[in-house]
Amino acid sequence: MILSMTGYGKMTVAFEDKKITAEIKSLNSKALDLSTRLSSIYREKEMEVRSLICQRLERGKVEFSLWFEKEDKTTDSPLNAQLLNAYHHQLRHICAAQDIPMPADVWSVLMRMPDVISRSDQQTTTLSSEEWQAARLAVEGAVDALMAFRQQEGAALQQIFEQKINNIEQLLSQIEPYEKQRTDKIRQRIAEALGSLNGIEYDRNRLEQEMIYYIEKLDINEEKQRLSNHLNYFRQTMNEGHGQGKKLGFIAQEMGREINTTGSKSNLAEMQNIVVRMKDELEQIKEQVLNVM
Repeated sequence: MILSMTGYGKMTVAFEDKKITAEIKSLNSKALDLSTRLSSIYREKEMEVRSLICQRLERGKVEFSLWFEKEDKTTDSPLNAQLLNAYHHQLRHICAAQDIPMPADVWSVLMRMPDVISRSDQQTTTLSSEEWQAARLAVEGAVDALMAFRQQEGAALQQIFEQKINNIEQLLSQIEPYEKQRTDKIRQRIAEALGSLNGIEYDRNRLEQEMIYYIEKLDINEEKQRLSNHLNYFRQTMNEGHGQGKKLGFIAQEMGREINTTGSKSNLAEMQNIVVRMKDELEQIKEQVLNVM
């Protein structure tokens, strides 16, 4: 089972009069790129938080946040009414002094003023071991939710890959009927060209040898065999556990080389059309491989 690098997780834990929330999301990246945002009370535990996350997540651009909200039922509003009134008074005074009208949306202007809204998580207190245990549960729960999301996305990716691999395999089998037809057309085209050269003698045995050499250079049996092996190896690698994103990317590159070589040797419109369809399927694989762990 493969894992996706894309994921999201969130966990909220109640502790006394607080709701402690951990939120984590990840996108694809070549390595683990972790950024954290913690409320001031939890910043002393940042290294422990990073260690917890790094032990579980191997790759991805990860953003993590940890904060709390107070459930203070005695407080009707987080607004600083005294400061809000002071700003309103100053604003009216300035407008009158400068002889300019008051803003049409005074409320919107006042709400953007510094410290008008007081956030509970800005209050700095001492972190107790009990609160940290609750916060740690939130961190672990958010990471668990992210991993579950990654598994779900990984299962969807695996279905896409299996479908695309099967499509390429079917297209590869469609090339075979055209191979003999292509050889016959090459022989016929050369024979017609020589037939138009009236009065010119040529060694038919030598011509046959040259034609065999030319046709052998256009043979695609090796490319077909190697591509078939790569398709099977891709399937096998998907079932080897996790952390195989880079390996799948390398296999996809090798598949592309064989398909490109097949296209350059095709020399027949019907075969080249099939090759174009194979390339389209492969490009879709390459795009999705970037999201695999």
